[in-house]
Amino acid sequence: MLRYVLRRLALLVPMAFIISIVVFVAMRMIPVDPGELVLGPWATAEQRELARQKLGLDQSIPVQYLRYVTTAFQGDLGRSIKSGKEVTELIRATVPNSLMLGGTALALAYLIAIPLGVVAAVRQNTLVDQGAMGFALIGISIPNFWLGLLLVLVFAVNLRWLPATGSGTAAHLILPAVTLGLQYTAIVARMTRSSVLEVLRQDFVRTLHAKGLRRGRIIYMHVLKNAVIPVISLLGLHIGGVVGGAVIVETIFAWPGMGALLVNSIIARDYPIVQAVLTLLGVAVLLANLLADVLYAAADRRIKM
Repeated sequence: MLRYVLRRLALLVPMAFIISIVVFVAMRMIPVDPGELVLGPWATAEQRELARQKLGLDQSIPVQYLRYVTTAFQGDLGRSIKSGKEVTELIRATVPNSLMLGGTALALAYLIAIPLGVVAAVRQNTLVDQGAMGFALIGISIPNFWLGLLLVLVFAVNLRWLPATGSGTAAHLILPAVTLGLQYTAIVARMTRSSVLEVLRQDFVRTLHAKGLRRGRIIYMHVLKNAVIPVISLLGLHIGGVVGGAVIVETIFAWPGMGALLVNSIIARDYPIVQAVLTLLGVAVLLANLLADVLYAAADRRIKM
């Protein structure tokens, strides 16, 4: 297992560099004059050129990239053009909020979806199964942005049970976490049901029934252990999806995470923040897929590099 993890980490490094290069070059292709952003539209050409030299933008792109990577490894991701604050500090202030939101959404999704999928599979073609899969169909079909606005209208505006925006308490976390996690709940429930049904038809399950084992013990000790392996493979995709989906959800609920920071920076054309956040989000997706691969290999020892 250790060798497998080390090899996957070795593959992760060049992918992270590729992501950083793509983001860096894309930022340099944006038709925005950084000198004008720093000094304003009334600055003279000489003042804008001095600002570009101060930011290192008068050098070639390869030289700029090497300088950026060198300082990034030292923990310096540059400074915000608008506020002048260090990008590292801005990101450090938002990462815990994003982790809290994403972790809560995924935890709710898997804690609800796996039991729901098992029950639907065990009671196949009953009202329970149809109700669970109907809920899953609705969850997959509803877009995050529409669901978030609907939840705000019902629970914050009409019923006034929960706050509509902001952070600081557990109540603030409920609506954004449900909005972000509902779609993943639906997907995992459908996958769990399909996987459990497939395992239930295998010969070893009939053998366990013939030996007189209780149905509940067979389901939770033998069937679920084999059926959960395909579900684990979804974890990496879902963590990556949470990273992207949080951009919309954090904006709707004014949740102070990396997604909201990214959107506000794009609007303000503060490209040092945009560059750093996009690179970190890409690396986060790579780490999420690495985690899913490791869990998959731990659950199924037949997995090789």
